[in-house]
Amino acid sequence: MSHTQRRIVITGFMGAGKTTVAGALARLLGCASLDLDDFVTAREGRTPQQLIDEDGEAAFREAETRALGEALERGAARVIATGGGTWTLERNRALVAARGCLTVWLDAPFELCWERITRGGAGVDRPFARDRERARELYERRLADYSLASLRVRVTPRLGAEEVAAEIAAAARRT
Repeated sequence: MSHTQRRIVITGFMGAGKTTVAGALARLLGCASLDLDDFVTAREGRTPQQLIDEDGEAAFREAETRALGEALERGAARVIATGGGTWTLERNRALVAARGCLTVWLDAPFELCWERITRGGAGVDRPFARDRERARELYERRLADYSLASLRVRVTPRLGAEEVAAEIAAAARRT
């Protein structure tokens, strides 16, 4: 795949805007986007939260890795928004690297992520962010893994998804 058609995998913490930015980027590039959590749900017949609650995190992570591999193998979409923990597993980074994808870390400050996670009580649907302290610890632990992405895009409350998408598109053209 030429660099102009290279797949783009977006990572970052919960609430960083991965799915929203992936959609905006796909519209900008005139291609399809895929939310990996939605793809896992479609494949498994259960949401990530249900998989974690019923079978444990390890079973969910296995399902997530299978879904990522399938999405990359099938070329299901040019832009893929991962779950917040997908990129933290070396096996998933290896799958993405083997396909030559551009990897993008949406680097949003914890406070912004937490505000988005808890907006409207949505935090109860996020098994790894049911309380602020646990979410902050997880955020801090994942930063080193996120920094392995090939492109880091800072996210602020003032930047809209379209602006972030435009920055990614411009970087994709340069790489």
